[in-house]
Amino acid sequence: MTTGWLDWGKLLSDGRFPRAEPEDRAEPGSPPWMVNSRTETERDFDRILFATPTRRLGDKTQVFPLERNESIRNRLTHSYEVANLARSIGTHVVYSDLGARIVEEASGTLGRGCADRVRRAVPAILSAIGLAHDLGNPPFGHQGEEAVRHWVRANEREIFGVSEKQKAFLGERGANLVHADLERMTPRQRDDFRHFEGNAQTLRTLTRLQVVKDNRGLNLTFGTLSALMKYTVPSDRAGRHVHGEAAPAATRKVGYFTSEAELVERIRQETGLPGYVRHPLTYIMEACDDIAYLIIDAEDAIKKQLVSFADLMAWLENRQELFNDEFSQWILRHGRAGACQARDARLPPSEINDVSMQIFRANAISAMVSAVIRAFEDRYDTIMTTGLDEPLLDLSIARPFAEAIKDFDFQHAYRNRRVLEIELSGFNTIHGLLDLLWRGITEREDFDNPASRRTSPFARYAYGRISENYRRVFEGRVPPPVDIRTDLPIRYRELQLLTDMIAGMTDQFAIDLHEELERFNVGASTGRR
Repeated sequence: MTTGWLDWGKLLSDGRFPRAEPEDRAEPGSPPWMVNSRTETERDFDRILFATPTRRLGDKTQVFPLERNESIRNRLTHSYEVANLARSIGTHVVYSDLGARIVEEASGTLGRGCADRVRRAVPAILSAIGLAHDLGNPPFGHQGEEAVRHWVRANEREIFGVSEKQKAFLGERGANLVHADLERMTPRQRDDFRHFEGNAQTLRTLTRLQVVKDNRGLNLTFGTLSALMKYTVPSDRAGRHVHGEAAPAATRKVGYFTSEAELVERIRQETGLPGYVRHPLTYIMEACDDIAYLIIDAEDAIKKQLVSFADLMAWLENRQELFNDEFSQWILRHGRAGACQARDARLPPSEINDVSMQIFRANAISAMVSAVIRAFEDRYDTIMTTGLDEPLLDLSIARPFAEAIKDFDFQHAYRNRRVLEIELSGFNTIHGLLDLLWRGITEREDFDNPASRRTSPFARYAYGRISENYRRVFEGRVPPPVDIRTDLPIRYRELQLLTDMIAGMTDQFAIDLHEELERFNVGASTGRR
């Protein structure tokens, strides 16, 4: 087990990866009228806010796919809510007694007088990672991730071997090149796709896929990138049990892909994180994500009239484990009072339902945020040394209530027939897209040259429909910095181009592109051209 006290001076690092050439080369100085109003960490939030993948979250599923009701959450509104909750907790922490302790601990590295820097950095980092945490998720929610994993496993013989179809258009020399390339692929590299994970894709999106210059992505600060990593292990270590017990929270899923391994090593080195220990602020962001989806998913189910507010209250009031739970009873008491207030206002029945739930949501979130703050304070010493084995919300007094709400969401939202139908349709759409785009990526004349001419009109068309930005990275048209790995097998790079494209799609774009490619699909290539 890793031990040692983490250093806030490093954890809040506002350093970035150096550019190959100075950013201010064209204009070396700022004009006298320019006001530098933001810190480096505050600039991170703005970079994320204005990035294209952030806007695309507005058409990505939170719970209810292809939802036309604008009051129902999507990934973007969910991310805004997580960012807001995380920022509010960060603001509270830095101005509390614990905040004074954090400032004192940071002063050893940052020097005396660092209080303002700490008090601005903590909420800024939490806002940024709350906004960014879902950027790598494919369309159709978690079904999108599962569709990618399933497709890779179902096609392993063709992906990690040379099929007769590939031999037909590659020829003997090409087939031999594929064999040699596949022998270079490590088990970890294969597991990156067998266990494809949106969290790892988020890190890749932010560090590689947005701004072409130097392949630095948005080039966020080390402190923000480190805190963003909800999981801290590569694909071949994710989910491993320790001595028969469940894996610690930080290692339950894939945290990064092989292609970003060196970047992660540098990020964690700069922020002083040993082993697989999480950044302390990651626990807060994760808890805010949990709070947002638990309460908001229930509210959205009620907005869609799948259930009523009375159904939610009855569910909670009949949970035996909540009978003597002071935390839960406080929320239920205020929930009943809010419903009475809505009825006394003589609102229409439909509005009574909505207003009652809004009051319930506000009180439940306030209570859960308070529980998370207390849990963070109570377990601060463990967080700063070995890290926690469980999520912060699970270690708080809110756990029984959270589990009851989670069961309600599962029964009445996630298992709703309409939701399952659209999720299945999305799963099949992604499967079909993976088949079609894979042809465009792999059916080319020269295996060693990713940019070489495709061997059929359809393959050329499909490849052309992949984002130019992603293709530029795949083809290596922009020289990468010296610390970005470039020796990856071609088959690995092909798979990564495929998953980059899929993960960047919105729900509707995925449906439209699938229909478009199906119209032009005239069958597999029959030979070299």
